[in-house]
Amino acid sequence: MSLHVASRRRRNLRQDFPDALILDVTSRAAEPWVRLSPFYPHGGIPVPGHPDLTSESVEGVWQALKVFTDEEEDFSKLDVTTMKGIKRTVRRLGPPLGHRLGERLLGYEEARRVVYLPTYRWVLDHKVTELVAELRELSQRRAVVLLDYTTNGDVADLRTPLSHAALVVQRVREL
Repeated sequence: MSLHVASRRRRNLRQDFPDALILDVTSRAAEPWVRLSPFYPHGGIPVPGHPDLTSESVEGVWQALKVFTDEEEDFSKLDVTTMKGIKRTVRRLGPPLGHRLGERLLGYEEARRVVYLPTYRWVLDHKVTELVAELRELSQRRAVVLLDYTTNGDVADLRTPLSHAALVVQRVREL
């Protein structure tokens, strides 16, 4: 199996991966691969810690549960279906304090493990299973490169955002 993650901004992709199938899996990708984006509005995504709530997107869950100095959770982010206007920024809301799960305020790494990973995994296992299977099949025949804005696949590395493409690669390899 030959499956890789590369930055969408990377130059020389064709030089570095000359025979590879290169697939953008960001919110700017074409169908069907855009459905692997955490911003994609699949709908019906369970919200950790809130059994009565669902979200349109993984990013909606991540942003809704985020707590800032100047603003608590914003559950309206669960309903965003446009893939735009989901992010909540430090510039507008002050420094982030963490993600609220029930009464607990989770730090960044713990929130990745308890909120983001299970939510994105749920989407991979319930909403895009056919794409995950197709990636497995494609990567057994030729090299496949998934493009993302970041390539960080280490949950504990808090210096850069986590790459959802790296999570896709991990899931494909588990199958």
